[in-house]
Amino acid sequence: MSQHFIDDSWTLQSRILRFIYVPCPHTKEVLFKDGLDVIKVGIEKIRDSVAYWTASQKREEKFEETVRQLNVTSTKKLGLDCVTRWNSTFLMLQTALLYKDVFIRLSKRDAQYNSLPSEREWGFARDVCQKLKFFFKVTELFSGTKYPTTNQCFPNICEIRLELRDWLHSENQVIREMAKRMVEKFDKYWSVVHGVVGVSAVLDPRYKINVLEFYFKLLFPTSYTEEVDKVRALCYKLLKEYQCPNSMMEGIGDSSSQSSSIDEESLSKYDVYMLRESKRSRTIDTAKLELDHYLSEAALPKSAGFDVLNWWKSHQPKYPILQAMARDLLAIPVSTVASESAFSTSGRLVSPHRSRLHPDTMEALMCAQSWLWAAEMKGNELSILHFSTLVN
Repeated sequence: MSQHFIDDSWTLQSRILRFIYVPCPHTKEVLFKDGLDVIKVGIEKIRDSVAYWTASQKREEKFEETVRQLNVTSTKKLGLDCVTRWNSTFLMLQTALLYKDVFIRLSKRDAQYNSLPSEREWGFARDVCQKLKFFFKVTELFSGTKYPTTNQCFPNICEIRLELRDWLHSENQVIREMAKRMVEKFDKYWSVVHGVVGVSAVLDPRYKINVLEFYFKLLFPTSYTEEVDKVRALCYKLLKEYQCPNSMMEGIGDSSSQSSSIDEESLSKYDVYMLRESKRSRTIDTAKLELDHYLSEAALPKSAGFDVLNWWKSHQPKYPILQAMARDLLAIPVSTVASESAFSTSGRLVSPHRSRLHPDTMEALMCAQSWLWAAEMKGNELSILHFSTLVN
């Protein structure tokens, strides 16, 4: 369990609060795994081929010798994937395709090598890799922890849906079947998340309402205005939530002072209620005007070095309520955990020899490491040696 937040200096932060095993919940992992299952047999053959030619140093040398003989220019090394990580499978397929001719040549030289994919299976793998290249880039973007990802989520998941729509009309039956499975999973989650990620996109001054109008026109040609209005209404609803605590406190104070100046006993419960409602209405109108003013201004041009957190940090006087909302929404990670944290524990080993720590001890070490390393990243002098001393 991790906490993700934006601190007082408007820097994205995260801390591990609990550390227990949880089965992988990543939507995109399930989505892409269903797609790859369509060419499962071909993937298994490529995986077996990679495993065979990396099983010993002698085989690796034989493989490299054949690479030189065929003048293959790639310098990438063969590597097995992790079956629970679709992105590692993508990288394995991508590298294996570069050495297709090498595998074919070696199959004629080594009688024990019997897992060579057929020409048809190589073709399927190539087509799938070409299609998944975009998804791989999106996954890398969503897995970041040093920058906000929620504001980037909406346009990218819309691009994914548009890609899948094109795949449904592919001439390749395998691609169509893969797209069909992926669309079923995608649509299941789309209705749940598109509202919040849409609001987060609106809070990016480079996008605002424009990004909703652009993609909803493509996805919902006949009802795009209704979809845009839903997200706009959600923006106002959230603003009301952020405004209400302050407005209620102010309303109570104002009504108390007014009632005392008039004569508390002369005010009925209804009069007090109306005073509070009047104050609440005025403050909510202020919040609505703040959002309308923000949306009426032209969107900023897109630039690679734009820092959305720094922009909101400097616009607090102009948009105080929107800034409070942005601070919470932009801290939400699109991926439940970062790619390194989700897919690898190599950087988290306390010691290669400590493989049977009690779960409570492991949880304490993981949480302490997260908090101490976060402090070190902020410039505090906490060396790895100091950390090792603490955990020992």
